[in-house]
Amino acid sequence: MGMFDGFPLPPDKEYLRDDLLTIRESWAAARFDSLPHVVRILSSKDREGELGVLKEQRDIIEDVVDEVVHAYHGGFNKAIQNYSQILRLFSESSESIEVLKVDLAESKKHLSARNKQLHQLWYRSVTLRHIISLLDQIEGIAKVPARIEKLISDQQYYAAVQLHIQSALMLEREGLQSVGALQDIRSDLSKLQGILFFKILEDLHAHLYNKGEFSSVASSMHEKDDEVPTTTVVAITANSLQPVSLSPVDGRSSYDGHDGDSSLEPNDERLNGGDGKDVKVHQIPLWLFNSTPDEFVETIKKSDAPIHVKYLQTMVECLSLLNKIAAASALICQRLRPTVHGIITSRIKAHSEFINSSVDKATRTGATSLHLMKGQLESYQLSKQKRQNGISLAGNLLAVSPVSPVMAPTGKAQAAAKELLNSILDSVVRIFGNHIVIGELIESKSSPQSDTKILKSMSTDAYLDSKASHFSIGFSLTVLQSECQQLICEILRATPEAASADAAVRTARLASKAPTKEKSDGSEDGLTFAFRFTDATLSVPNKGVEFKHQGGWSKKGSDVSQEGYGSAAVLPEQGMYLAASVYRPVHQFTERLASMLPKRYSQLGNDGLLAFVENFVKDHLLPTMFVDYRKSVQAAISSPAAFRPRAHNHASYASSIEKGRPVLQGLLAIDYLAKEVLGWAQAIPKFAADLMKYVQTFLERTYERCRTSYMEAVLEKQSYMIIGRHDIDKLMRLDPASACLPNAFSQSNVRNNSSGAGSIDVESELSVLLLNLRPIRQENLIRDNHKIVLLASLSDSLEYVADSIERLVQVSPQNVEGGNPSQTSSSPARDLALSANEYRKLAIDCLKVLRVEMQLETIFHLQEMTHREYLENQDAEEPDDFVISLTAQITRRDEEIAPFVSGVKRNYIFGGICGTAANASIKALADFKSINLFGVQQICRNSIALEQTLAAIPSIDSEAAEQKLEHVRTYYELLNMTSEALLTFVTEHEHLFTPSEYINLLKVQIPGREVPLDAQDRMKEILSH
Repeated sequence: MGMFDGFPLPPDKEYLRDDLLTIRESWAAARFDSLPHVVRILSSKDREGELGVLKEQRDIIEDVVDEVVHAYHGGFNKAIQNYSQILRLFSESSESIEVLKVDLAESKKHLSARNKQLHQLWYRSVTLRHIISLLDQIEGIAKVPARIEKLISDQQYYAAVQLHIQSALMLEREGLQSVGALQDIRSDLSKLQGILFFKILEDLHAHLYNKGEFSSVASSMHEKDDEVPTTTVVAITANSLQPVSLSPVDGRSSYDGHDGDSSLEPNDERLNGGDGKDVKVHQIPLWLFNSTPDEFVETIKKSDAPIHVKYLQTMVECLSLLNKIAAASALICQRLRPTVHGIITSRIKAHSEFINSSVDKATRTGATSLHLMKGQLESYQLSKQKRQNGISLAGNLLAVSPVSPVMAPTGKAQAAAKELLNSILDSVVRIFGNHIVIGELIESKSSPQSDTKILKSMSTDAYLDSKASHFSIGFSLTVLQSECQQLICEILRATPEAASADAAVRTARLASKAPTKEKSDGSEDGLTFAFRFTDATLSVPNKGVEFKHQGGWSKKGSDVSQEGYGSAAVLPEQGMYLAASVYRPVHQFTERLASMLPKRYSQLGNDGLLAFVENFVKDHLLPTMFVDYRKSVQAAISSPAAFRPRAHNHASYASSIEKGRPVLQGLLAIDYLAKEVLGWAQAIPKFAADLMKYVQTFLERTYERCRTSYMEAVLEKQSYMIIGRHDIDKLMRLDPASACLPNAFSQSNVRNNSSGAGSIDVESELSVLLLNLRPIRQENLIRDNHKIVLLASLSDSLEYVADSIERLVQVSPQNVEGGNPSQTSSSPARDLALSANEYRKLAIDCLKVLRVEMQLETIFHLQEMTHREYLENQDAEEPDDFVISLTAQITRRDEEIAPFVSGVKRNYIFGGICGTAANASIKALADFKSINLFGVQQICRNSIALEQTLAAIPSIDSEAAEQKLEHVRTYYELLNMTSEALLTFVTEHEHLFTPSEYINLLKVQIPGREVPLDAQDRMKEILSH
């Protein structure tokens, strides 16, 4: 910026600004030195030119100066005029002051002449003003009772307290104490103090339980319809506890509940803007509109707390101003338990009415009770679930479970109990939030020394005793949890009692401090919950009917129904199994309470309702559950029908239970019980490990029973002993047919050998080993087809249970203590997986026995070939009798086991017959002495009959069977050739048969065929190349 930028120049003179820029700043220096300029001009060659430049600059500066003077000339003139006017005013003021001094001197002279008279008049005026003030005060005090009543009726309690305190202090002033006319007013104010106290206490009590005009939003349905229970208020006197009547101006008790028009919905327009939200910052709440501004009013006005918290703070402040904190605390303590009890009862009743109103009247007319209706509904639904083959699931599942359908983990009783408890505990949490606000306010109004002592003895019995008559957060928490515990006890049908003599003493001590009408149930003894159970095991094993009460329990139950909460009207059933639905709501309830508690009370949340529920589950539910389900498991597997295959004839195999998979009843029942127990584990995850161990125990017991049935079918049978041999077991693992077995070992090797010479070698080796067992005796075979069917059904059922166990392991709770889903290899889950593996192994053994049994059955029948001569006289029209017997046996067994195993498994069972029959037929030639052409035709007829029988089995590969038995016919048809032709055939088909098999073709005697002496040597020579 240049030094001349600030000059005021008009728009038409803007060129002067540019001209000023040509002037050097040295001309404007504070100490101008002209000598350099003179020297420069004199030394310049063009002196005239330099002088001309100076003249031009002089003209520019003169023009600029003219413009500046022109711009500021008016302002200079006005300033001079203002200065002149100020000077004139100062002169006039000096003159007026001199006159005033003279007047004051004269006034002083006149006043000093009557000093005594003026003093008397002044004193009289002061006295009159004091009298007038007293009269005004008396008149105002006379109107105070009516004003206080008006404020009370308008629910302006803080303003009423302010007015009452101000009036009381005014009546104590000197001069008014002796006024007799004020005695009636003093009496009225004294009565109004009591009325005001109980009105404030009533409103505070209503807001404590979310029933007031400024309470927080109700937590669930019908809460706005619940009334604060009506009880008798007990006033604490100096010597005794006795009920007194609280009668306000309108003649009704202040604890009769709210008036019909006193409730305010959360969206009422009176709630500061009509949006139902908290009071805005710097806005006076409704209940303080008529109050006199003071420090508390300003604090509430600037507070950001919710509206219901502000209101509770106001009510406590009113009680503090009235010096009624202790009395109010005692009354709140006395009413805490019956009020909470009444709220819970009323909520249950409202919930029951809601349920009853929503049920169709037509459905309820034929039912005698809610229990009967729900039981019939469950039974009807289960009866509709039938298999396609006609076997109903309803009877089995209802009979096997120790609990009724409504009491099952996913039953209606569990859902109803969880819904009810969630609703009630949510209300209790909201109530406890109000109690925390009040408790902290009451403690803040107490002396610091008493607070310190309370905190030091917080976990002791003395703390509980002191709190029995003094409201605090700890006392509220104890009573609320105690009432929730009583409700849970009613739901579980458990009777709480003191755990020890010390607990009983504490209970009696607390009861002695309570009102006489209040129930002394001993539930305030430091949250020490213990239980005595009468008919605690509410299970009916093997019967899907309602639970029955024992005689002693029913008598106790009547007492509970009279003094309890009426939860039976909402729940279809009650009993200890409902602890599963109680656990999670209580766990969430405890977490919410712990998050709400101030830090200094955090240790109060360490023990309480959750500990009681966990102890109940651990000490009572789990042992009872183990006994009940163990009995059910024992009954299921010991039933005569447990391992009796049941399926209609000619029924095809179904892959799912819904479509009719004929799983054995015993194993189906165990699977149902295991799922149900793991359903309990899902409901109570902390004890999931214990419940999974129970399932493991039940599965082990069932496995032993399955093993027993398996051994009864295969004991002393050759097929069972053969599969135990190491060499045969190894070959069966390598056999490509074993690929269909569940979790078969060495599947990679099987797949590699599934085609080519490897598979043929394995099958041949197995056939050789089995043929070496000849002669096969009939008593070493499983001749009873029922046992064959049992093995087939047992194999499929075991595989079904194994699959079910693996699915259950995947969805079962993992690492229940830490809750880390990445640790999926917990010990119970691993044990269940091992059990599933054991079930699969036994299922595979059943299939192996069946496969080997059919192979041995084939060898048993075909070994008859070696005991007869095939020198027939005519062409064969029918196969041999032993072949007919074998084909009939195959057909009959295939039809009987078809409904119990899949097609792949049937192929495995019967698939070994073809190879075994082919090898047995070929090897039998070595035992023949002679055979004619008709004999060859007879053997071919046998192979054709066997081929037709195997081809009739849908699951068997008919092409493979045809190829193997065609191989037999090809072999025997070589007997029709001459020796030379046979040698030529061997030369061309060297590897079609083994060397020994080719040699046997030359050894057997055939009528009409001549065999040279060197034929065998020539055969060996050909085969050796």
